[in-house]
Amino acid sequence: MGKREFYLEILKKLENQEDVLTETVLEGKQAGEKSFLKTPAQSRKDSYVENLYGKPHAVLCGGGHVSLALAKVLELMDFRITVVDDRAEFANRKRFPRAAVYCQDFASCLEEKEFGPNTYYIIVTRGHQADYTCLKRILRKPSAYVGMIGSGRKVALAFQRLRADGFSEEEMKRVHAPVGLSIGAQTPAEIAVSIAAEIIQEKNRYQRNILEEAVAEGIRSPQGRVLVSVIEKHGSSPRGTGTRMVVSEDGSIYGTIGGGSVEFAAAERAERLTEEFALEEYDLGNSQAAGLGMVCGGRVKVMFELL
Repeated sequence: MGKREFYLEILKKLENQEDVLTETVLEGKQAGEKSFLKTPAQSRKDSYVENLYGKPHAVLCGGGHVSLALAKVLELMDFRITVVDDRAEFANRKRFPRAAVYCQDFASCLEEKEFGPNTYYIIVTRGHQADYTCLKRILRKPSAYVGMIGSGRKVALAFQRLRADGFSEEEMKRVHAPVGLSIGAQTPAEIAVSIAAEIIQEKNRYQRNILEEAVAEGIRSPQGRVLVSVIEKHGSSPRGTGTRMVVSEDGSIYGTIGGGSVEFAAAERAERLTEEFALEEYDLGNSQAAGLGMVCGGRVKVMFELL
C-alpha cells in the first residue's frame, strides 16, 4: 500500500468514527514503512506510534441563541456539529446550514442516536426539564465533555435529581455546570466563547491527534505531493506533536505546522524531496534558530513522506 493509499484508508476509518493506531518505522532499511496496530505493545522500538482520532463532534441540545453563536465558533475549531431541538423554527438547515439537524424530541433522539466517545455535549435547551431530560440520557453515554447551562441553583437541583435517580458522584463529576469558563459572559456570543474556551481546555488536557480537514484535503488532492508531520517536540515550539501540513506540487500548502520560518524551511525541504521518506530536526535553541529567525528555544523533529 502506497503512502497516499495508507492515509486515505486512515481517513476512511476516521469517518467511520474508528480510532486508528499507526506505526511508522524511522530507522534502518525499513524506514518509512507504515502499518496499522491493534495495541501499542505491537510496535517496534525504532518507530513512531500515533493514535489518531476522528474529527471532534459537538452535539448541541437546543437550537436557541447560544447554540447559534456556539455553532459558528465550533465550526472555526473544525468540529462536526449536530443540533437537536423539538421546535421546527429552531431546528432547521436554514438556521444551521453546516450542521446535522434533528427536529425531534430530546429523549428519543438521544436514545436512538449513537454519536461516539469523541463527542462534546452542550445542553442549552429552553427550560430546566428539557435540560434534565438531556443530561440524564447523556450521562449514560460515553463522551469527551458534558456541559449544561444554568444558574448555580438550577445546577444544584439537577444534581439532587441525578442522585435520586441513582447516578453516582463520580458520574456527576463529568458534568461542567454552569457550562463555560467564568469570564463574566453576558451575551449569547460571549457565552459561546466561554463554552468554546472550556471545551478547548478539556480537549487539550490530553493529546488527541487528528487529521485536520485542510490536511485531509491535501491528502485527497492529486496535487498533494509531500506530507510533513511533527513527530517530536521539546521545549517551546510553534505547534505540537501530530501537527501536519501537505505541500503540493506547485508549492501551495494545506494545513500548518505552526507558520513562520520553521514551516517555511520545512516547506522548502518538502519541495526538494526526492526520496520517499526523510527526517529533519530543527533546533530552535542554537545558531540554527537565528538562521530560521526563531528564538523560542525548542526542538522539533519533522517527518517527510512522499505521497
